[in-house]
Amino acid sequence: MKKRSLIFCILLLCSVFFGTGFSNQNQDRESKEKNKNESTEESQKNQTSKARTVITTDGEVDDMNSLIRALLYSNEMDIKGIVLTSSVYHYAGDRESGINPYRWTGTGWLTNMLNAYSEAYPNLTKHAKGFPTPDYLRSVTKIGNISSPGEMEKVTEGSEFLKNLFLDKDDSDLYVQTWGGTNTTARALKSIQEEYEHTAQWADIKKRVSDKLVLYIILDQDDSYKSYIAKNWPDIRIINDQSNFWHFAYAWKYHTDKVNSKLQGDWNYENIQHGHGTLMDLYALMGDGKMIPGELAEEQRGSEEYLKNNPQYNRYDFISEGDSPSFFYLIDNGLRSMEDPSYGGWGGRFGAVNNKLYRNTVLDFDVYTNRYEAEYSLMRWFDDIQNDFAARADWVTASKYKDANHNPSLKVKEGLDLKVKRGEKVILHAKGKDPDGDQLTYRWWRYFEADTYQDSKVPQEETKQDLAGDLQLGLHRDLAEGEVTDSIPLKGSNTDTVTFTVPEDAKSGDTIHIIAEVQDDGAHELKHYQRVILTVE
Repeated sequence: MKKRSLIFCILLLCSVFFGTGFSNQNQDRESKEKNKNESTEESQKNQTSKARTVITTDGEVDDMNSLIRALLYSNEMDIKGIVLTSSVYHYAGDRESGINPYRWTGTGWLTNMLNAYSEAYPNLTKHAKGFPTPDYLRSVTKIGNISSPGEMEKVTEGSEFLKNLFLDKDDSDLYVQTWGGTNTTARALKSIQEEYEHTAQWADIKKRVSDKLVLYIILDQDDSYKSYIAKNWPDIRIINDQSNFWHFAYAWKYHTDKVNSKLQGDWNYENIQHGHGTLMDLYALMGDGKMIPGELAEEQRGSEEYLKNNPQYNRYDFISEGDSPSFFYLIDNGLRSMEDPSYGGWGGRFGAVNNKLYRNTVLDFDVYTNRYEAEYSLMRWFDDIQNDFAARADWVTASKYKDANHNPSLKVKEGLDLKVKRGEKVILHAKGKDPDGDQLTYRWWRYFEADTYQDSKVPQEETKQDLAGDLQLGLHRDLAEGEVTDSIPLKGSNTDTVTFTVPEDAKSGDTIHIIAEVQDDGAHELKHYQRVILTVE
């Protein structure tokens, strides 16, 4: 997620701001709806499976911050690799071809970060199972196509690593997080095509690879997706975030402080960077004195000069983690976002362009601006995301389990996929447990934007783009006259038992999404969720 200072200046001038991958076997929407009523046991079993993923990154400062956070959540994912790539914003150059490096931050930062992770690893393992060993992560960290933007002709260590990963015998979904350009991924796919295209195996291999891969692309940072992948591998599933990511990135200052409270300098310094060990000391904040070799002077956000030239920032303010939503999406926190990108979760919410491509085209209702916004599907989780991060930062230095906080767990007695009738009174019971013995509180709410049941019957206003030049920063839609946002009252929404009535005008097949939250009263007030999906008979 790479943005030059020119783009950032455009952002500052812009006045419009205030304030699964998919189911495993390429199921389309209809077939997924038929399976909504699977047993609770099977649904919970599916949720506990870790997502296989590989991270590709071009090494911008926000990529570095995202990777630190990803390492703290590496027990929640099955990380198959970390591959350094290029983008239009960062590349190593090729002197033999006369290409000079541009904003290239080198490869040493990856080594330093994994060394710092090795220091944190013994403590992290005291707090949760499943953290990969430092030696394993080193063994799957590779250098890909880094010489120039979109370069995909050279076969590299990274491209061969991805090629073998794409061809492995595990047919479960493999999420390719694309924090930079897609060129190393494209080279891997091209190597597969070149090797097998004129063989009898080609059709089967192409289908297996296409069925397996989910590319989560943060912006298009070179042309290799459009020029090669989309044309030659059209059946690969794509989640393409074209604008939501900006709001956990360089555009965060445009939000109301009510969603930004845990992006501010004092909070970040105290809870994330200061006194949390070597790994968290690498986490970059505004004006913290950290300089990045190879980066442009005007992009050195740790410098005094940057603070002087950008007075909207305070020292230690959040910089950016625009790539982090690509792995937030993979964390099993009970929101079930991997089942369908349109459900929404920590990684935002996405609409289907077709059965292979999802983009951030759907809108959530922003309670602070009183309008629908695509980016609010990500912004609404900021406090929870940051609290959870702070707790894991504590794990880095807490050598005993009792010295840090841990998430509660939550179950819904009635199950997670229910069939209901029009006019039916529904009662749901939540039961939370806390590993630290903390007191628990409950909250129920309806994620009505994810429903297929429509509250409002009046015509909607037009959805409009928020642009800076030709760059999309968001989408919004104003409320229409008489438009209803959430018409289903929840009784007992702040207790462990909620009661509500299915609307009489609901149609057969309509879905209603109810979110149960449990929160502890320990450090950072951690949460867990469960999403209950009710389907009208």
